[in-house]
Amino acid sequence: MDIQIALAATVAMVVGPWFFYKGFRTLRARRLIANTPTARIRSMAMGLVEINGTVEPRSTLNAPFSGKPCAYWEVDIASRNKNGWSIVHRNRSGNPFYVRDKTGVALVYPSGAECKIPFGNEDTYSGLMLPDCYADYMKAHVSAMGMLSRMGTLRFRERMLEGGEPAFVLGTAVPRAQERVIADGDLLLATGTGDAAPTRLETTDHEVAAVIRRGDNERTFIISQESEKSLILDLGIRAFLQVAGGPTLTLFGLLYWLAAMSSGRRPW
Repeated sequence: MDIQIALAATVAMVVGPWFFYKGFRTLRARRLIANTPTARIRSMAMGLVEINGTVEPRSTLNAPFSGKPCAYWEVDIASRNKNGWSIVHRNRSGNPFYVRDKTGVALVYPSGAECKIPFGNEDTYSGLMLPDCYADYMKAHVSAMGMLSRMGTLRFRERMLEGGEPAFVLGTAVPRAQERVIADGDLLLATGTGDAAPTRLETTDHEVAAVIRRGDNERTFIISQESEKSLILDLGIRAFLQVAGGPTLTLFGLLYWLAAMSSGRRPW
């Protein structure tokens, strides 16, 4: 028991400062959302922008688990252990998509974004009895170490942005002229994804007012299906927990080790 408490105290001392640091980053993102006015796409300035609109796919893209057509997807696979679930694999599409409001169209490159999209599908199976869609995906994308998780219980989650759904985007707008699109293969290379080249659809590139992506200087980049008010509330709660929880964890770890050293007690 002492060894477990000592290990928890050590982890708390390491994780506590990181939580505290993350809390201030979360507070900064919250302030950016609250202080950045929502722009109309046609007249938005270059630099940090905030837009609301409707998602439109730019390529034919299917979510890997459900096979549903979408504009963007994220998946993760987790293995069950005695402490809960542990993520063994994450993946996301890098294909750009459009966001349209009443005034114009923006092209969004999702690579590097913090995406806040509800889970569309969540399934749990024994790793030795997986449906073909999950077994085939793991063979193609999961590392050899990750494949060892098939000895236990696995959870599969999938998030999607589908055409016609609302989206809130906070990111860096750059002129359309900076976008280099020659073919789908080049497009995928530019967005940092290793997916197979999708079939190109008839696009509306000529309508694009600007490209929105993660900036070189301002790294904050959020894509969300939540409203701005809900997002500000969620970030505020998360920041409070991180800023308050970080020092609490650190203090717990320090007090444990100070008490252990002063008493001459060894946890092993």
